[in-house]
Amino acid sequence: MKSDKKFSWTRVFHKALKCPERRFNFWWRIASYLYSSDAKWKKQLARRINRKLVQKYNTEIQLPATIAPGLHITHFTSVVINGCVIIGRNFKIRHNCTIGIGGGVKNENSSPRITIGDNVDLGVGTSIIGNNLTIGSNVTIGAMTFVNKDIPDNTVAYNEKKLKLKFKHS
Repeated sequence: MKSDKKFSWTRVFHKALKCPERRFNFWWRIASYLYSSDAKWKKQLARRINRKLVQKYNTEIQLPATIAPGLHITHFTSVVINGCVIIGRNFKIRHNCTIGIGGGVKNENSSPRITIGDNVDLGVGTSIIGNNLTIGSNVTIGAMTFVNKDIPDNTVAYNEKKLKLKFKHS
């Protein structure tokens, strides 16, 4: 959303402190920026900010993750995003979602990656786990879906589940 008003740091801080989602995004972006620098003290400060965010919001987005503008987290409960992830614009994620690769933080040389395109929407409880996965743009992934394969552009992905209840009478 663009504004005709002249840029003001005061307005930035006011908007960041007004809403919890903006506050989280604001501090995570600062931590991510600090982490990407070469200075050791900046990396330590970034880790400290991220640790406080995890404690306060119960949401862990590792600092090496690359996330374009438009991140929208609907509920801050149990969201985990690995550092090997590259996420495009307008990414919407709901609670209890995990995006990850075994092994944690990315290696700059030849690490596995999960690449997620623009305008992707994850349902509640979605897990995207694997090495070198690509999720295309304009993709909607349904609730409680486990993804371990590539998903092409303009797709709706979901798991078909058939509910079978078994009762044991005593």
